Amino acid sequence: MSLAFRFLTAGESHGEALVAVIDGVPAGLSLTEADINEDLARRQKGYGRGGRMKIERDRVHLTSGVRGGVTLGSPITLTIPNLDWENWKATMSVAPPEPGAAAKQVTRPRPGHADLAGAMKYGHRDIRNVLERSSARETTARVAVAGVAKKLLGEFGIQILSHVVEIGGVRVGELDRPWSEIRRLAEASEVRCADPEAERRMIEAIDDAKAKGDTLGGIFEVVGLGCPVGLGSYVQWDRRLDGRLAQAFCAIQAIKGVELGLGFETARRPGSQVHDEILYDPDAGFKRTTNNAGGLEGGVTNGQPVVVRAAMKPLSTLRTPLRSVDMATKEAVEAVVERSDVCAVPAAAVIGEAMMAIVLAQAFLEKFGGDSLEEIRRNYDAYQESLKNW
Repeated sequence: MSLAFRFLTAGESHGEALVAVIDGVPAGLSLTEADINEDLARRQKGYGRGGRMKIERDRVHLTSGVRGGVTLGSPITLTIPNLDWENWKATMSVAPPEPGAAAKQVTRPRPGHADLAGAMKYGHRDIRNVLERSSARETTARVAVAGVAKKLLGEFGIQILSHVVEIGGVRVGELDRPWSEIRRLAEASEVRCADPEAERRMIEAIDDAKAKGDTLGGIFEVVGLGCPVGLGSYVQWDRRLDGRLAQAFCAIQAIKGVELGLGFETARRPGSQVHDEILYDPDAGFKRTTNNAGGLEGGVTNGQPVVVRAAMKPLSTLRTPLRSVDMATKEAVEAVVERSDVCAVPAAAVIGEAMMAIVLAQAFLEKFGGDSLEEIRRNYDAYQESLKNW
């Protein structure tokens, strides 16, 4: 784990709250709860979401590390209450159960979920002990953490956007538009898609899957704009920024594949159609006319937009459940049905933004780190000035 901007999350899906603690945020950064709540709201949107999103209205509460709207340099604690806790107090109480109280156990694991493997690993006979933490509800805390990361990156002109490029086999057409326009269209779309025709067909596909009791996955793209040259490193495998981004994206629940830039397409083309030629402008310096590398060469940012795509599998809770085996009786059964979504790809795109923001913030602080925002700005400005001599 990076010592710059490190964090932990805690909490269960139907527990009292989700919590995150961040260490390594510099002093002097303006930060309010509103800076974080906007992305929490974006995470809850998207066509195909389930009933839980009608209950929760995620709001963060800052309980340490900030005074008067400015960070102190000490650890920041974020708390997001679970509104559904009121309905789960008895089931999810941290106290021992009352004598004689009936305990309803979940024993039918869902294919594709952490249920069975997690129960076997930790010795749980009740799958609820697994699904409560393995649930994607945990990403709420990560999105909150990323709100702080985005605020820091924004001080240096780094912005992050996302959009959906495929759901259920429906793909977007050619998006020959500026990133600002893609962002605007995606934010206005129920499925975060910047192609109106593809958006219509994606919604139809989600409706069809819902009618069949099925679920759909898809692919989303996350883009980091304004990253300076030099984040990450080529000198050790675990410092390469492309590897760190891939790990972060694959750590999102249900993500099964990640590619950077052209990704797998680079394996199908000759080198002459893959590598981004280097040009020089006396006024602008080094530049490229293409970005097939996705803003990363040798594990280091090269000044172009950082582009990451992630493939999300269909969600593992189906309203028409798949076959399973009861852990207690070993009898053939249908998998348990927990409240879930038909499609969460639009929400996953916002979580992808969060993971990119966290990784970029870590790499940024490793490169320009200091104890205060003022110190970091001096380091950053001096570095940018030195690059002008190249």
